[in-house]
Amino acid sequence: MNISVVIPAYNEAENLRPLYDEVTAVLRRLGRSAEIIVVDDGSTDGTSALLADLCRRDPLLTGIRLSRNFGQTAALAAGIAHARGEIIVTLDGDLQNDPADIPRLVAKIEEGYDLVNGWRVDRQDTYVTRRLPSRLANWLISFTTNVKLHDYGCTLKAFRGTLAHSLRLYGEMHRFIPALAGDLGAAITELAVNHRPRIRGTSKYGLSRTVRVLLDLVTVKFLTSYLTRPIHVFGVPGIAAAATGGLLTLYLGLERLFFGVGLADRPILLLAILLVLVGVQFIALGLLGEMLARLYHESQSKPVYVVREVLGVDRGPVTIWSSPPAPAAHEATLRS
Repeated sequence: MNISVVIPAYNEAENLRPLYDEVTAVLRRLGRSAEIIVVDDGSTDGTSALLADLCRRDPLLTGIRLSRNFGQTAALAAGIAHARGEIIVTLDGDLQNDPADIPRLVAKIEEGYDLVNGWRVDRQDTYVTRRLPSRLANWLISFTTNVKLHDYGCTLKAFRGTLAHSLRLYGEMHRFIPALAGDLGAAITELAVNHRPRIRGTSKYGLSRTVRVLLDLVTVKFLTSYLTRPIHVFGVPGIAAAATGGLLTLYLGLERLFFGVGLADRPILLLAILLVLVGVQFIALGLLGEMLARLYHESQSKPVYVVREVLGVDRGPVTIWSSPPAPAAHEATLRS
């Protein structure tokens, strides 16, 4: 299978058939082996029945029905898990992403990129509730993760299948897929794509997602930068707070011993004690985080690196030390 198109859909009964027709026409013109995977994320408007009917008519269409509405991230993860293509393309089910852009995304992947992110240059959404918050979020995510993109929120993307299957998506992390891919060392670019206004159905997005994006950004920054060294997150402010509190305590103690200055009515004494306690607690949190990180990697044999390829003869992992074989076994090996 060369191309898999993954479409998450939630209450998109009015858009599903025309979207299916457009995607099918584009894939037919491409002339590649392809499949379409539509994930019904717990729809309640007839999307499920329509999807079942389309699957009966087209053997290259796979429908996945989730037991309830889990959210776009879970729907994308389910679709990617079932995808068999060497290249996986994702797009929304609301017809705002243009399937005609799929060949351009695929061509960009074949130039050598691992992920091509769509950029809705002329975005057809309201400015105050959609475009302005999106611009601020894109700038903040780019600044925080060092993966510079104009449009993190565009679902229209193309991945190499190996990269897509390596991603672990939880919560609402679909907005941060480029950042997660960048942490794996993927070659990422963006491509200007067409964006169309929503004609049918209602949008599932609003201003309420802004706070969730900020919270998820903290999680992504930690996972991509400090997962294997959490002590660096908590240890630095811990040492700074403890050192500041210690110096203040020393200063106040010298004042009391040598100059007879009273301390009972000085709030700075309470501040010094608080800084010392907070610093110790931060360092303790960092140590606990280090222990959890080691349990996470060692108990599940998770590597702390990602191998892109091995050049030359792949001899497997090098054995650092092993005990010599028993003489009898060694002789038997020589005789054989």
